[in-house]
Amino acid sequence: MKAFATLLDRLVLTPSRNGKLKLLADYFRTVPDPDRGYGLAAIAGTLDLKSVKPAMLRELVMERMDEVLFRYSYDYVGDLAETIALVWDGGSKERVDDTKQPSLSEVVTRMNALGRTEVRSAVRDLLDHLDPSARFAFLKLATGGLRIGVSARLAKQALSDMSGKDVTEIETLWHGLAPPYEPLFAWLEGKADKPVLATPAIFHSVMLANPVEDGDLQKLDPADYAAEWKWDGIRVQMSSYGGTKKLYSRSGDDITGAFPDIVDAINFDGVIDGELLVGGTARSNNPTRTFSDLQQRLNRKTVTAKMLDDYPAFVRAYDLLFEGDADIRAQTFLERRGRLADIITRAPHDRFDLSDLVPFRTWDELEALRRDPPDPVIEGVMIKKKDSVYQAGRLKGPWFKWKRDPFNIDAVMLYAQRGHGKRSSYYSDFTFGVWADGPDGEQLVPVGKAYFGFTDAELEVLDKFVRDNTVDRFGPVRAVKAQPDFGFVLEVAFEGINRSTRHKSGVAMRFPRIARLRQDKLPRDADRLSTLTAMIDAREGGKG
Repeated sequence: MKAFATLLDRLVLTPSRNGKLKLLADYFRTVPDPDRGYGLAAIAGTLDLKSVKPAMLRELVMERMDEVLFRYSYDYVGDLAETIALVWDGGSKERVDDTKQPSLSEVVTRMNALGRTEVRSAVRDLLDHLDPSARFAFLKLATGGLRIGVSARLAKQALSDMSGKDVTEIETLWHGLAPPYEPLFAWLEGKADKPVLATPAIFHSVMLANPVEDGDLQKLDPADYAAEWKWDGIRVQMSSYGGTKKLYSRSGDDITGAFPDIVDAINFDGVIDGELLVGGTARSNNPTRTFSDLQQRLNRKTVTAKMLDDYPAFVRAYDLLFEGDADIRAQTFLERRGRLADIITRAPHDRFDLSDLVPFRTWDELEALRRDPPDPVIEGVMIKKKDSVYQAGRLKGPWFKWKRDPFNIDAVMLYAQRGHGKRSSYYSDFTFGVWADGPDGEQLVPVGKAYFGFTDAELEVLDKFVRDNTVDRFGPVRAVKAQPDFGFVLEVAFEGINRSTRHKSGVAMRFPRIARLRQDKLPRDADRLSTLTAMIDAREGGKG
């Protein structure tokens, strides 16, 4: 546990990507099995550890600490795991020597062997016998979400740096193996042959597109590229082979259980890349519905019959990675698309269809289509080189995404919460609102939350405003002063907007971010809720 705790401490304090890569590679190189495999799983988000609820952790710390003091400590630190790790009082128990503290694998094995009634006492015992750094690491493992500025992709790149193996090879094997990944490490270190996957019906790392930037398209011949509509859903992968049927998100999460309507309909063997949407396919002639409708189906372990009926899901197929057990990713985009079209045509179904190609001759012609697409659920176009092979990652050149211009509004900061990791000392998560008619005249109503888009220097400005102008506290959240003539105006950019019954304002933004700090404006100059609803009306009316 000590080695993993030290790794987390150093990763949090290391801002550079190359520095994090070196720390990870050194950890994987020097820590023995199975500890390093469980550490890798924790960082990559694939560690299956018995759930420890935040409420239980609060109850445990309340046994030994004044509630008011804990609340103030939590508000200052901004992270539950870090707060408990720092304030935990081991009582009269004598803490074991560092050399005798349990290893990461021992902790994982012990927690996974516990019955439901044993978890509370086991967590208490571990917290008593771990130092603050190891406590923090354990609590992060137990509650999930390390938030240390390291992605699963970065961890895999560190494995590549450690071993000299290509990261694409590692990505291909990744979802066919399980923690603690001992066969993977044996191959990386040259001690065993490359693991053989039992079936291609696993997640395969997706190929990503680069945003179109100024000057990109002028260097390219439009005749070399094909275009498709970019729909406002989520990227998924359908995998089927030998009776095994799976649906994965773009990050490799298994979402099969939440979409039985799609999985039951799979009538092919292979791996298809596509977009998950709600509504109807081209075959059913029902309209494709908004991302807000899709959200009703996301992040659910199970789904009711009513949900299946009210929000029917389908996949709009983009690409074919495997046909049966044949890997065709080395073929060109047009060759793969031809095979995909054969599959969809041969076995048509109202749970998946083929993404249309968008005819165009010049980039100006495609830009006009991008700005005024034929459906409000389209958020732009995808541009793919006709002879491109399917390669994992974000290569510059083969694929581009050209989104519609983002929406922008001026909003007022209403609430703030501390961030995580290197931002745990700053108020960096901001809830913002706009003006709406209320019983006593116009009032500010929350319409979204954003925690990125600003620079470190701008974060200093935002954090200072929160500290100087807090008017109320709700646990870790601070309400800030927001009046017509005093407050902080933020220019917020977002990719889309839909109606929502889940939000009091009646609207839901897609990917909001802070574009600019508008200290030149007063809150009374911020936008009205009617501005947002007009954007929705325009989209639903097909006006772009």
